[in-house]
Amino acid sequence: MTAKKPSTTATWNDLDDAPELTEKFFKTADQYKGSQLQKRGRPKAAVTKEPVKLRLDADVLAVLRASGEGWQTRINDTLRASLKLAGRV
Repeated sequence: MTAKKPSTTATWNDLDDAPELTEKFFKTADQYKGSQLQKRGRPKAAVTKEPVKLRLDADVLAVLRASGEGWQTRINDTLRASLKLAGRV
């Protein structure tokens, strides 16, 4: 019969064996409020966007990508503006 391996390779018997509590440790440590784990990162947006597959002409796509970061957001804004002009949004 095979025995289960312990989840850690060794136990700390001496307090001097504990890792040093550095800035890096605290930056990556889990944070709790009571018993609730506090999530890191950007909070969820109230309005989320839906990923879609859209086929565009190569020349149009090249110009949009060349305009820099945020080109997908600018496409969304342009489509929204054209729908407002048409009275659909």
